[in-house]
Amino acid sequence: MKPGGGAEGSPGSRRAAELRLSRLPATLADRFGEPQMAFPDAGRKNAAVAGVLRPPGRAETTDPRLGDCDLLVIRRASSRRDPWSGQMALPGGRLDPEDAGLVGAAVRETMEETGVDLVARGMLLGRIEAMRPLGVRIPTISIWPFVFQVDSEAVARVASREVASVHWFPVEALLDPANRGTYPWTYGGVVRQFPCIRLEGRVIWGLTYRILTRLLEVAAAS
Repeated sequence: MKPGGGAEGSPGSRRAAELRLSRLPATLADRFGEPQMAFPDAGRKNAAVAGVLRPPGRAETTDPRLGDCDLLVIRRASSRRDPWSGQMALPGGRLDPEDAGLVGAAVRETMEETGVDLVARGMLLGRIEAMRPLGVRIPTISIWPFVFQVDSEAVARVASREVASVHWFPVEALLDPANRGTYPWTYGGVVRQFPCIRLEGRVIWGLTYRILTRLLEVAAAS
């Protein structure tokens, strides 16, 4: 994809692509509040995921556009015990009692799953609202997405048996309407069509699609 060429399909996509990362913390805080003010939902299980943005390595880019960054996405390993088995996802997982809050859970799980150290190499930019899965087979859980920026040299790897592969997807490609489509999902003999993003032979749909599109919608409205 040519630089700047992926988000030409809609004004909202272009606005999101042009948003400077330096403006993203204020944009997210204005809409959702400070990340430190996110507290687990009482009476529900809670988990946290990390939207990890990696800016380009060009020396002249001191304040990159959101559209110039890559986003870290994992493919979950196949497992009968995992309701998101085999799906594309953001790194993250359940809140543990020893975690330093929800942000701490996102940081720990990202390190365990991808080897990316969000303490040493990252900066917390903000959060979006908690998401609650809609599927009938999904446990009652609140999932809290946090947004981080890492340095341009950050490298991810498969660091857990729960992860099948890791990917850095260009945000501009995630914004590109040409990569949007539908994903057929069958349950109980009934086929339903869900909106999705198709990139590099992978399909992002379901909860991860909801999280990413919410983040990009907020960026487009800034």
